[in-house]
Amino acid sequence: MTDLARPGRPATDVAARATAGFRSAYGGEPAGRWAAPGRANLIGEHTDYNDGFVLPFALPLRTVAAAAGRPGQRWTVWSELSGETIDFGADEVAAPGRVTGWGAYVAGVVWALREAGHAVPGARLAIASDVPLGSGLSSSAALEAAVLAALVDLGGLDLPPERQPRLAQRAENAYVGAPTGIMDQSAVIRCRAGHALFLDCRDESVEHVPFDLDAAGLAVLVVDSRAPHRHADGEYSARRASCEAAAGLLGVPALRDVPVDGLPDALARLDDAETRRRVRHVVTEDQRVLDTVALLRAGSVREIGPLLTASHASMRDDFEITVPEVDTAVEAALSAGALGARMTGGGFGGCVLALVDAGRAETVAAAVTAAYAERGFAAPGHVTVLPGPGATRLD
Repeated sequence: MTDLARPGRPATDVAARATAGFRSAYGGEPAGRWAAPGRANLIGEHTDYNDGFVLPFALPLRTVAAAAGRPGQRWTVWSELSGETIDFGADEVAAPGRVTGWGAYVAGVVWALREAGHAVPGARLAIASDVPLGSGLSSSAALEAAVLAALVDLGGLDLPPERQPRLAQRAENAYVGAPTGIMDQSAVIRCRAGHALFLDCRDESVEHVPFDLDAAGLAVLVVDSRAPHRHADGEYSARRASCEAAAGLLGVPALRDVPVDGLPDALARLDDAETRRRVRHVVTEDQRVLDTVALLRAGSVREIGPLLTASHASMRDDFEITVPEVDTAVEAALSAGALGARMTGGGFGGCVLALVDAGRAETVAAAVTAAYAERGFAAPGHVTVLPGPGATRLD
């Protein structure tokens, strides 16, 4: 099986690597290790900032923070990925923009905790990860959640899990400057093994919906398209602005409030064809999430496949956020026998999910690789996954 995160690299335990990094950077042992997973969104794309519904699950790929407290108000962080060690104090973390690069995600967590009135302990941290960057699997949320879990435990802070996603999102929105919704942080913190997280993005209520792939003889194949993210930031912002403008034109708080049976009337009230396509995607995608949840509650896991495929078609044709590599991966997976397949994440690159019979995962992956070769694309990565747990202390 190809390692999605680091192709060709020997598979070693990420927690052990974080511990080794801590020892090398600081010459001692960590007080503990905290892990947070990447996430894949089973269905429900670009519905989160429209107050809608999403259905992510946690991946077995994890970011681990090995950490120990230190006196005073300073934080030192070593990263396996870059080999860098950064150090910042209370002055540097006092306002957004003073810590940049990957360190901003760590500093943002410290800043958000302090802004919320928590006495954040000084700490030394070492970070190792198997969550690939830039693939739409929430590597940034995994980093934030692992660091947050470490600091909450080290400081004995009163911050229960249900309140942690909003704080981590604030770190990313207000400190880092990335306009993400609440889904990523909710998923990496609150998911449970063997379940998908049904999240209402308006009131942040959650339901842990059984997603027992193993019992159904199924697996999810995650394919890293290796497509460079093309104009992703600007296009994401444009989609969000279009949806918000459409909601205003329709006189509703958010597109979540347009019922699917009222969609034809809503579309008839919009003059612009592109806006109509954007609205149609969001409204129908919300309904696909609800339909998927209903099937999973009934134990009908195999039957969700067509909904996944319909979601991809909507992202491709109405929301226009796919690229040739991800479309090729979806088409090849379906041709090779996948029950359903779709792009996951914000779009313009990233990963594809394929629901497959467990014994056919490698066959489907080989078909995708062959299709890439025929198109002249760089070889994709892949990994077969089952739903894992959210953020946790390892020891």
